[in-house]
Amino acid sequence: SLTGFAEALQASAFGVWAAQSSLAYPVANVLHLLGLVMLVGGIGVVDLRLAGAFRSLSPAALSRTLTPIAIAGLLLMLPTGFTMFAADAETLVNSDTFLRKLSLIALALTNAVAFRWLWRDRIADWHLSPPLGGRLMAAASLLLWLAVGTLGRLIAYY
Repeated sequence: SLTGFAEALQASAFGVWAAQSSLAYPVANVLHLLGLVMLVGGIGVVDLRLAGAFRSLSPAALSRTLTPIAIAGLLLMLPTGFTMFAADAETLVNSDTFLRKLSLIALALTNAVAFRWLWRDRIADWHLSPPLGGRLMAAASLLLWLAVGTLGRLIAYY
């Protein structure tokens, strides 16, 4: 069960280190936030362009340039998020805010994979005739990642 996993993780040497080290949690938190900035800053600008903003910028060039930064941010968030989770896993698995955040991450990643699968080969022509479905998926991506970041910040309060 998820609760059993959380209890075991928090009681593990890694969980104890994450909770008791004077540096582990704060450093993980700062790096997690940096990853969020890279993710939303990178993919957010691409999403805005694909949704219709910044029409003078090439969608393909913007995507080629900023998507790797967004992916690097996401990859940075995985170990740092896991470290913060390990420090307080038992509480977090019972947090509706945390569980909503995980659900939105899954939805945002599904949207990203579906977007790439559906529209990847058409982005070069996006400035000529952007498809409504693609524009809506780009807007949804931006909103989903912003909601994930918001819920992440709200975990401490709810």
